[in-house]
Amino acid sequence: MPNRPALLIMQRHLAPLTAFLESEWTVYRFWEGPPAEAQGQIRALVVAGEFPLDKALIESLPALQLIACFTSGYDGIDVDWCRARGLPVSHAPGVNHEDVADHALGLIIAARRQIAAGDRALRAGGWTVDSRMITPSLKDQRLGVVGLGSIGEAVARRGEAMRMAVRWWGPREKDSPWPRAGSLLELARDSDILVVACKADDSNRGLISREVIEALGPNGLLVNVARGQLVDEDALIAALKDGRLGQAALDVFEEEPTSAARWADVPNTVLTPHTGGATTEAVQGMLMLLMQNLRAAFAGEPLKTPAA
Repeated sequence: MPNRPALLIMQRHLAPLTAFLESEWTVYRFWEGPPAEAQGQIRALVVAGEFPLDKALIESLPALQLIACFTSGYDGIDVDWCRARGLPVSHAPGVNHEDVADHALGLIIAARRQIAAGDRALRAGGWTVDSRMITPSLKDQRLGVVGLGSIGEAVARRGEAMRMAVRWWGPREKDSPWPRAGSLLELARDSDILVVACKADDSNRGLISREVIEALGPNGLLVNVARGQLVDEDALIAALKDGRLGQAALDVFEEEPTSAARWADVPNTVLTPHTGGATTEAVQGMLMLLMQNLRAAFAGEPLKTPAA
């Protein structure tokens, strides 16, 4: 069907979308090297929002009408740059924030109650009549949430339900049932657990700096379910190795996939491969919004969920 609009999927891990998108559109995959004749036909890029936008590629596609972001976050996309060229950007908001918050709570419990370590010890024969693993209760732990957007609010609600004392910090005031700290450093200093749940952009790269990590301290737990670039990863690893930070539980990393060797000798960590929002229901919701935005763009109608 030569008249069908053509799409270009940019990241390899989005390849499973092909089967769904091919029902309506012609689909090319960037990593396979689409044929040269397709360059003038591609009308939308399908992207994961955390990856940097290839501006040179965009400028080489004369028929391009839409940057269709499969994910909720779109920090890798220069929306202002696209807007200046009349190129709209869509994304998938409000689909997986509750799932990400569930994952954050799972990381907190796994780290504080030593669930993963207990599993490893049992399987290695470390459970004996003389052994006893004692871990802290979550009751009265001080939970600091960095960023009180949809994910941060969902984390805060769960923390409260788990009997934790919740505070938060963000660069702007907002109505909230929980108190806002005067600064990020103050929040880290007054928290037992610090959950990073804010949006990422060029202005807050390395927001969780060595100073913030040290303020959280040798008994503190850092949890990141936002973006890896928000944390100074080298400083984090150094602090874990020498005991200036107690624990870290991470779902996101500076480079993804992260190297297993990078974490092989880093103590007191629980690590997951960026799966916080990857539930069956969330993926179905993101696919639905992706297809609705593609249909709208090709029909000349307003996008269902345009990026801000």
